Amino acid sequence: MSLLEQLESEKYISVETFKKSGDGIKTPVWFVIRDETIFVVTRDQTGKFKRLKNNTKVNLAICSMKGDIKGEWFSGIATILPEEQVKEAVKWRDKKYGFLAKIAKFASKSKGELCAFSIKLD
Repeated sequence: MSLLEQLESEKYISVETFKKSGDGIKTPVWFVIRDETIFVVTRDQTGKFKRLKNNTKVNLAICSMKGDIKGEWFSGIATILPEEQVKEAVKWRDKKYGFLAKIAKFASKSKGELCAFSIKLD
């Protein structure tokens, strides 16, 4: 079974992004999979998004809501999505996570505008 097939039934992945110093920061996130690609919706003022602007290399692993790792790590490359694709990613995320996505959208407003990135595994 491929990683993407394993991920289909999961709710959280830990995404490790990297500071300019090279130090990795791990963050549990919601995600959706479309066309062999992982999509993550976030806000443009979050640390993970700011770090991706400097370094698109990421590592990811299945995790719990609190970020406890439940499997092995995989590497990939993230791509920040243009605005028109962000709307699609938000729709997919909202469909997967339902009412919780609406709550998260409201609760995270102070962290900037909605944005998204895709991850292609190496």
